[in-house]
Amino acid sequence: MKYGLTKIAGALLAAGFALNAQAADITIAYASDPISMDIHEQLSGGMMQFSHMSFDPLVRWTQDLQFESRLAEKWERIDPLTMRFHLRKGVKFHSGNDFTAKDIAWTLDRLKSSTDYKGLFEVFGSAKIVDDYTIDLVTTKPYPLLLPMATYIFAMDSEFYTGVDENNKDKAAVIKFGNTFASGHLSGTGPFVVKSREQGIKWEFERFDGYWDKQSPGNVDKLTLVAIKEDATRVAALLSGDVDMISPVAPNDHQRVKDAKNLELVTLPGTRIITFQMNQKSNPALQDVRVRQAIVHAINNKGIAKKIMKDFATVASQQSPAGYLGHVPELEVRYDLKRAKALMKEAGYEKGFKLSMIAPSDRYINDAKIAQAAASMLAKIGIKVDLKTMPKAQYWPEFDKCAADMLMIGWHADTEDSANFTEFLTMTRDEKTGMGQYNCGYYSNPAVDKLVNDANVETDTEKRAAMLKQVETTLYNEAAFVPLHWQNLSWGANKKLDMKPVINVMEFPYLGDLVVAE
Repeated sequence: MKYGLTKIAGALLAAGFALNAQAADITIAYASDPISMDIHEQLSGGMMQFSHMSFDPLVRWTQDLQFESRLAEKWERIDPLTMRFHLRKGVKFHSGNDFTAKDIAWTLDRLKSSTDYKGLFEVFGSAKIVDDYTIDLVTTKPYPLLLPMATYIFAMDSEFYTGVDENNKDKAAVIKFGNTFASGHLSGTGPFVVKSREQGIKWEFERFDGYWDKQSPGNVDKLTLVAIKEDATRVAALLSGDVDMISPVAPNDHQRVKDAKNLELVTLPGTRIITFQMNQKSNPALQDVRVRQAIVHAINNKGIAKKIMKDFATVASQQSPAGYLGHVPELEVRYDLKRAKALMKEAGYEKGFKLSMIAPSDRYINDAKIAQAAASMLAKIGIKVDLKTMPKAQYWPEFDKCAADMLMIGWHADTEDSANFTEFLTMTRDEKTGMGQYNCGYYSNPAVDKLVNDANVETDTEKRAAMLKQVETTLYNEAAFVPLHWQNLSWGANKKLDMKPVINVMEFPYLGDLVVAE
C-alpha cells in the first residue's frame, strides 16, 4: 500500500484493525520535523514524538492517563525514596546490543547532564543496579512524580554511545543545536529505525525487524515523515492523497477534511498553554508590574481564540488547565483596553514605548497570525512592536538566547502536573539546576520557587494542590507572562488509518502500534 509524497501520515493513526494486516508504506506530514536524532538535545513535543518512534520509555501514558509497561514490566515502591523497576528481558537495541539495567543507569546520568532535562531530574540521586534486569531509582527526597518522570526515561544504547567518534569527540556529548555523534547516529529499542533524513524536508523510517513488542498490532513497515509548513499546503496534500495523515489540521481546514469521503478528522481538547513571555532583562519597562499587567489587559485572547483559532482553543488566564491540581477557577480572563491604558499612564508610559517580539511560524497553530494580532493590539496602548516570525528551526536558537522583549512559547506538561509549567517557564533561571530553562521573561520570585520545590516533595494531595494554586495566583497577580489559550489538538487522515487508538492528549501518537487496513 502506498499513498505518495508523505508516508508518515497514516502511521500516526491506526491501531484498530486486524492483526494480520499486510505491511503498509505510509507518509505523514507535520508542520515541522524533529530537530535532531539526539533525544536529550531538546525537550519538545516534536522530540518526544520522535522518541516514541525510535526508542522506548520505562513506562508510557495511556489515553486515560494511566501507566502501562514498556521496558519496565512492573514496578514497586521500596521506600519513600526508592522505586524498583523490573526490566523486560530479551530486548535488543537497533545495534544488536542487549538492553540491560546498565543502559537505564547510563541514560539517567545523561539526562542529568542535558540542559533541557537536568531540572526535571535534579531530584534523582542515583540509579542502583540490583541485577541485569532490576534497577532502583532513588530520589534525594520524597517525590510524588517519580512514575510520571519514568515516561521520560527512554533507554539509550550505552555501549553504542560510549567512547569517542572519528573526530575524537565524546559520543555521549549533549549539545543544543550542535553537531554531535548522537545528533546524527541512533541506536534505540523502538519500533522504527531511521534510514535517511533531509533536515527540514523528510525523514524515512523502516520497521525494526528485531523489535521486542510482538504483541503490537502495528503493521507500518515503511514510514516517511515530511515537513510541510503551510497549513493550506498540508491539507491540500492530504486531500489529493499525496500524504496519508497530517497534523495539525488548521481550524480553517476542519470542514474540508470532514467533507472529504475518504478522510477522517479527529480532535481532542488540549492542555498545551500558549503564552508570551515579557523579557525583563532586555527591556526595563517590563520590570514594572503595571506595564506587564497593561500588556495582559491589552491582548484580547478571547478574540484571538474566536477569530484566529475559530474557537478551536480554550481561553486561558493561567498556566494550569481545568482538571490539573493547581488550576484556580476564580482567575478570570483580563482583556480590558481601558484598564490597560490606565495602567500604562500610572506607570509613566502614557506615550508608550518600543519593544521587539519574536514568534515561530510553524510550531503552534496559527502562531504567526497570533503574534501579528497581539502586535496590533499592543499598538492601541502605544506600544510599537518590531515583530519577527521565523520557522521553528531558526526560532529555537533565538529563543534560547532570549533574543527579544516578548517571545512566544507553548508548553504541555508531559508529567500532566501543574508544577511542570512553572519549573520550566516561570521559576528563577538557574543553569546549575536547570530550573527556569525556558523562562525568557526572567521573572523571578523566591516565594514561587519555594512553593514549587515544596510541592514537589509533598505527598499529601490537598496540601500540594493548595501550594500550586498559590503559585498560579501569584503569577496572575504579578503578570509573570501573557496567557493566550490552551491549544486543542487535531489530526486528519485517510480512513484506512484508524487514528483513535493511538493518539493522545500528550500529542505524541504511538506510531509503532498503528495499523493500516488493506
